[in-house]
Amino acid sequence: MNQRVPERSEIPIEYTWDAASVFAGDDDWTAAVNMVASRLEELAVYRGRLADGPATLADYLALAEALLRATAQVGVYARMFYAVNTTDAAAQARMDRATALSARLGAALAFGEPEMLAIGAERLREWTRTEPRLAHYAHHFERLANRAAHVRSTEVEELLRQLSEPFMAASATHSILTNADLRFAPAQDSQGEPFEIAQGTINALLTHPDREVRRSAWESYADAHLALKHTQASCLATGVKQNVFVARARHYGSALEAALAPNDISLEVFHNLIATFRQHLPVWRRYWRLRRRALGLDALRVYDIKAPLATAPLRVPYSQAIEWICEGMQPLGEEYVTVMRRGLTEQRWVDVYPNRGKRAGAFSMGSPGTHPFIMMSYNDDIFSLSTLAHELGHSMHSYYTRATQPFVYANYGLFLAEVASNFNQALVRAHLLNRLQERQARIGILEEALSNFHRYFFVMPTLARFEIEIHERVERGEALTADSLINLMADLFAEGYGDDVAMDRERVGATWMQFSTHLYANFYTYQYATGISGAHALAEGVLAGAPGAAERYLDFLKAGSSRYPLDVLRHAGVDLSSPEPVQRAFATLEGYVAQLETLV
Repeated sequence: MNQRVPERSEIPIEYTWDAASVFAGDDDWTAAVNMVASRLEELAVYRGRLADGPATLADYLALAEALLRATAQVGVYARMFYAVNTTDAAAQARMDRATALSARLGAALAFGEPEMLAIGAERLREWTRTEPRLAHYAHHFERLANRAAHVRSTEVEELLRQLSEPFMAASATHSILTNADLRFAPAQDSQGEPFEIAQGTINALLTHPDREVRRSAWESYADAHLALKHTQASCLATGVKQNVFVARARHYGSALEAALAPNDISLEVFHNLIATFRQHLPVWRRYWRLRRRALGLDALRVYDIKAPLATAPLRVPYSQAIEWICEGMQPLGEEYVTVMRRGLTEQRWVDVYPNRGKRAGAFSMGSPGTHPFIMMSYNDDIFSLSTLAHELGHSMHSYYTRATQPFVYANYGLFLAEVASNFNQALVRAHLLNRLQERQARIGILEEALSNFHRYFFVMPTLARFEIEIHERVERGEALTADSLINLMADLFAEGYGDDVAMDRERVGATWMQFSTHLYANFYTYQYATGISGAHALAEGVLAGAPGAAERYLDFLKAGSSRYPLDVLRHAGVDLSSPEPVQRAFATLEGYVAQLETLV
């Protein structure tokens, strides 16, 4: 069979991530699990005593941090094996054990926030001035005080945290179903030659120059999901109900507010994004028309949206991608590039190539004390280069935050995360457009740019609209069924495509099934669109050589959660509380379309 997907055992070790840098082996991992489990009772010593004084509170926080740090590393190691082979029962068991340990630790820590709130904001501020070990907690205590109305009693907090593990079941079931159990009928080319479909190869097939490969791959992928639509709908409905339950249990007005308020992000940020997106849909329709004309089609289909326009698609081996990315990120300075190159070439941050059982998509992960690892499925093309640059943005964000901030601020949050990833893509893309002047190469680079915007500035805002609607339906007491979800998804895409894309409603309506991670993260998807907007605004300043722009961007990478997300971005040079950066991003998108119009 053509395009066979290799087994995990066939991937050379130099193209796999270095799990041994986290734990030397399973025995060491098991010892860490047992260590954390055995020390949970030490936390109980502090229950009811946090108000005794600043020294007692500092001792408690030091113990909590040590256990959280160890548990995070346990989770990283477990995920490293499960993500690359979701059919491995031992890896699944290890992942389940790590998840259970995290839930147990969360429950054991549940008394902490209620007791700290009972101490009082003013007294906590005083303690940060008198106890050196608490000094860096000032912002943490401020954020805690802001959430006071939503932190419940110790008993309720303990219950909510115990629920975290069973509440992951819906997402885990959906993920196992799509990544391990789904079987896809092979795609085939116009000569009848078969192509194996896997989560790690579907994107490459959807960019294939042979339209029959694209059509058959897209239909097979959608049909496999549709065959199990009721199971996936049940999973998603459960996940949404859980979000609504937690929001109500914490006295938020809605699931959306529960997702945004802890980060001091107003509801207007979300609604402004959606309104601005809908106002600028004509930009996308201009692009659909360009594609139809350039491809010479009577009707543009969804599986044509990533069809190559270049007659000689740009081939980018992994080693070449490393060089071009390092060149593109040079405006941030030698230290940034040196750290990144070492991670790519010596420290094995990246699990590079597709294999059977590897989960869909790409991500960056890690914790304080580990490398900022990357999982992806590299396919030797410009799109894979862009994905690698994107995930390296996350990883370098993690590297600088963890190198600079104390543990309590080492997680920078989702709202900031997508700025760093899209920033890397913007810089690398600009470098390639300057470096490669040949017409076909430039067409390929612009295709990648528009493909990236399509995912983050068209698909993700559409998913965000889907997400708010299904949460509001549950909040109104309405049911979520497979057919209602499919119809809603199809309606939203139909608005975006207009009359310029011929739609297969059921298969397009299945798109939500293909995001088994994103739609369980409680309003994650909108942050891709705010992220790409903020990223391009900051990249403009760095690329123009604006005084201090690169330094401010590096400060952003180092800030972690030591300030509120919107404040971190304002310091870097962009205000995402305003629709203006989103409008500027649409101008950037329209500029790419205009450039491509002159080339095809």
